[in-house]
Amino acid sequence: MVWREPDRVSISQAMTAFLKMHGLGNDFVVFDARHHPVPLTAGQVRAIADRRTGIGCDQVIVIDPADGADATMRIFNADGSEVESCGNAARCVGALLLAEARCQSIRLNTAGGPLRCMPADAGAIAVDMGPPHLDWRDIPLARACNTQDLDLEVQGSHIRASAVSMGNPHCVVFVSDLGTVAVAELGRAIEHHPLFPARTNVEFVQVISRTLLRMRVWERGVGITQACGTGACASAVAAVRNGIAERNLDVELDGGRLRILWRSDDHVVMSGPVRHVYSGDIPLEAQP
Repeated sequence: MVWREPDRVSISQAMTAFLKMHGLGNDFVVFDARHHPVPLTAGQVRAIADRRTGIGCDQVIVIDPADGADATMRIFNADGSEVESCGNAARCVGALLLAEARCQSIRLNTAGGPLRCMPADAGAIAVDMGPPHLDWRDIPLARACNTQDLDLEVQGSHIRASAVSMGNPHCVVFVSDLGTVAVAELGRAIEHHPLFPARTNVEFVQVISRTLLRMRVWERGVGITQACGTGACASAVAAVRNGIAERNLDVELDGGRLRILWRSDDHVVMSGPVRHVYSGDIPLEAQP
């Protein structure tokens, strides 16, 4: 066997700056492409998101310029797929742009619809996610269904669930004891259920009280994550629709707590902490 010196990054190789951020452990690699484009292939996203050989993250975020808004946010799941919306990423990007502009509100365009970010109490960041979408065509589902009360056949059993879109699809399953739920096994099966043609995020929710939900999440294209902002919003909406929660409540996730308010104007507002972990540079051309 002949020993080879490990590959090294050439000092002349083009490097691209990034930020590592998270909201309650839901973590992101963020690229600012407002002044210099950052084109990414699905293979590059997978390489960046890999927790052993890359930077490691749940989603890769690209901040692009926008007409009529402060920026456009593009979201790529760890499997390389581009998706419509991400509430915790919106709060992270919102924190950056609010600090940069020194203002009280910024607007983000996403494929799932416009979002507005603003400061909240105790240094948290809030995001107005807009109204939930509850029609089966908007989620989307493969056929007409009562989205408040779905009957899913999964692994030979029938599961009752609710479907909600917060700019991206969610399937909310209420359970009596979250500790007994096989989140990975059931989450993977429901994500790929034929009722969801675009696949779906899956939330397993235990109602602690009318103002507190405990939630674990299987994210489409990622797997189990510490938190999911749109999933917390969808869970709150589903709980209110089913008459088991108030419109102003907390959602406890593996990574911490989010406050959700489903306002009388139908907009859902989520607030919680964000963190900048570190900054760095990566040679994108060296990624697959």
